[in-house]
Amino acid sequence: MSNSTSSLNKKHKVLIANRGEIAVRIIRACHELDYQTVAIYADQDIDALHVQMADEAYGLQGTSTTETYLSITKIVQIAKQSGATLVHPGYGFLSENAEFARAIEDAGLIWVGPEAETIELLGNKVSARQLALSVGAPLAKGTSEPVKNAQEALAFAQEYGLPIAIKAAFGGGGRGLKIAYELADVKSLYESAVREAEVAFGRGECFIEQFLAKPRHIEVQILGDGHGKVLVLGSRDCSLQRRNQKLVEEAPAPFLSEALQSQLFKAAHDITAAANYRSAGTVEFLLSANGELSFLEVNTRLQVEHPVTEATSGVDIVLEQLKLASGQDLSFTETPRPHGHAFEFRINAEDPANGFLPTPGTITRFDVPGGLGIRLDSGVHAGSQVVAQFDSLMAKLIVWGQTRQQALARARQALQEFKIEGVASVLPFHQAVLNEPAFCKDFAVHTKWIEEELQAEFTPAPRSLSSAQSLLHTVMEIDGKRHEIALPSVLINSLQAHTSHTSAPQSEEIDDSAVQASIAGTLLKWVLEDGAEVHAGQTVAILEAMKMEVEVKAHTSGKLKHQVQKGSFIDAQATIATIA
Repeated sequence: MSNSTSSLNKKHKVLIANRGEIAVRIIRACHELDYQTVAIYADQDIDALHVQMADEAYGLQGTSTTETYLSITKIVQIAKQSGATLVHPGYGFLSENAEFARAIEDAGLIWVGPEAETIELLGNKVSARQLALSVGAPLAKGTSEPVKNAQEALAFAQEYGLPIAIKAAFGGGGRGLKIAYELADVKSLYESAVREAEVAFGRGECFIEQFLAKPRHIEVQILGDGHGKVLVLGSRDCSLQRRNQKLVEEAPAPFLSEALQSQLFKAAHDITAAANYRSAGTVEFLLSANGELSFLEVNTRLQVEHPVTEATSGVDIVLEQLKLASGQDLSFTETPRPHGHAFEFRINAEDPANGFLPTPGTITRFDVPGGLGIRLDSGVHAGSQVVAQFDSLMAKLIVWGQTRQQALARARQALQEFKIEGVASVLPFHQAVLNEPAFCKDFAVHTKWIEEELQAEFTPAPRSLSSAQSLLHTVMEIDGKRHEIALPSVLINSLQAHTSHTSAPQSEEIDDSAVQASIAGTLLKWVLEDGAEVHAGQTVAILEAMKMEVEVKAHTSGKLKHQVQKGSFIDAQATIATIA
């Protein structure tokens, strides 16, 4: 860590290269160390909670992910302008981008995370597999290099059998990951994985791997000092997923034999020790129904679900990251024994009754639970805007108990107390899961259990109005920096009245020929050309919202006429095409 040794006793200023609840989490840890904080924000986030809490905030001058939270040039420039000494990337966005880590260090700043070379080694799924193989970690069959096209993916499936996992070589967090169960789906899923990877990570290379049948998703949290010492903090189970995105996590991973846990801990330790790992990291595995264990990937960053390990280990992982970056030693010397049991429930703005579709809008009610063992990591409050361009995660509810059963009981109560209005949320899903014996008693869940076996029925959430509704702001940018101001609301309303609306127009009357957007988002791609003949049920376009692709299907047969251009922002229920 070239820049950190001389900074051991220095009072730092930390730029958080992220948004939402994780930015709030990092700000709190920085303030505990008496470090100053710098927030950055896209235009939509000018009044977000993380921006309000930071000591300073600077605008990224844009609305899309690419021109804001993925802009290395802008973020480095703001870091220099603000006088920041450390940069914490959080999770997602640029957190596993070696180019960003290198740019931060080249600018004379300290990167809170593993070295750029480590990110390149472990962030590339292919080289990570090779390293795992070299230390004897368990592995399923997979391609030795990224495949060049969909035909190579199909050839692998024909040789080794289905299902196969198509994975972004430089991805993580479920982005750019598709599971093919039918040969006919391989081509379209490969193309979708490439698109998602390009949008989320800036690179679209994908490799192929056998996908284990009905696997559990188990991971191991580690901390490394960058000098060869790696400590294991514990295990987590993250099997409750939909579309490869986790919804519920728990620590420690339940119902594992001592032998299997030892194998997990040893593999995680050996892989990261071989990479001379620095900072927090997570080694992920799949465990098949027949007990077959396979290394999945290494996430070279802080995980969304890190709080459950903090609750059961007593270790503040973000504080340890900041201390290590500042040149200090780890606060502990051996693997802590797990204390009690903890769950994390991701509180996403999604509608379980409509396939977990994202629901951007304004939160009108946000009543949070309390009590012994209850923690809430939130990036929103009542009045906050959930915007369509970014992730749907609003908050995380963490519940701890002396035993798994006590934690489940406390979680049921907390979820009943939690009230959110204005946008849909996954609270009804969480409440239903805690009444499922497959999760609470038998633990027969796996990564496709929600899609394939959960029988719970949900009431559709009320549809929100246009996601482009404006909030009344009392903040203003001056030379790119956020300042709080006090302006008469009449003036603000007047200014808003003259602001152009850039999303696709929403018709007051919808006729039978209209093809409507099911969610608010960006028109990522037209699948069928303007003027094409279309059949009912056929996919005509793909929308992208909150990092998720959603197909728009024809409701009738006829001739398709486009009404909006590719790249346009679309309101929910807006007409994007007609079928004559």
